[in-house]
Amino acid sequence: MSAPPRTYPPGVPCWIDLEPADTDAAVAFYAELFGWRFSDAAPADSPERYLIATLDGADVAAIGPHRGGGGWNTYVAVESVEEMAQRVTWAGGQVDTGPHDAGPGGRWAGCADPGGASFRLWEARRRLGAQAVNVPSAWNVSDLRTHDPDGAEAFYADLFGWVGAPMAEGGTMVRVPGYGDHLATIDPGIHERQVHTPAGFADAVGAIVPAGPGEEDHWHVTFTVADRDAAAEAAHRLGGTVLAVDDAPWSKRATLAGPTGEAFTVSQFVPAVTV
Repeated sequence: MSAPPRTYPPGVPCWIDLEPADTDAAVAFYAELFGWRFSDAAPADSPERYLIATLDGADVAAIGPHRGGGGWNTYVAVESVEEMAQRVTWAGGQVDTGPHDAGPGGRWAGCADPGGASFRLWEARRRLGAQAVNVPSAWNVSDLRTHDPDGAEAFYADLFGWVGAPMAEGGTMVRVPGYGDHLATIDPGIHERQVHTPAGFADAVGAIVPAGPGEEDHWHVTFTVADRDAAAEAAHRLGGTVLAVDDAPWSKRATLAGPTGEAFTVSQFVPAVTV
């Protein structure tokens, strides 16, 4: 019996894609780094490609046509793109693109928060969002890196109803209340596996952390890997760049850049050792 499709309640980040200047170089890099396979979801008569990446047959991300950006885009699930696009402007952000139809898959709009960080809205139709997450070679989480954490937290709370909670390592964990109970309908046993995690962790959908000196506000994506060092070595061999390496209490991480310049993080889960 197959597992039910993964669905995303409003306010939950649901999809990521990349719009590099060199599509073929990006496809070759991620196909080798993560073992992704690609298929074109664009209509046959479209002059552009929208390449869906799959892992063991499950949708994980996409690589689309270059639109002038360069980093990984994070999409947040909404019930109505039109309604939420209006709320973005009312809350102090701006709508840069759309709303647009994405064929039978859904409807989207490109936005920016008051700090200039780009994000996207996704109204699902046929394409519900990432179907494999939090497993090696799939998307783990997106976090906002900003010079105004308090202002950003207020903006997204107003827009999506996110609730913030301080993290021990710094920054703010953001939650959609009730999301953990929704996950339990897709992934039975998730609450039992997370019994030792911080209160509210099951509802976590991302994080807001201070940006570094000289760093622009942006949404940053992290992928799960089985071996941080092997992933960093492979990225370098494939034409990417290792920007930083660090160890945290629950993870070993490396910040990398792909051959077309986009930064992302790979994270290896390391269980805490108890005595």
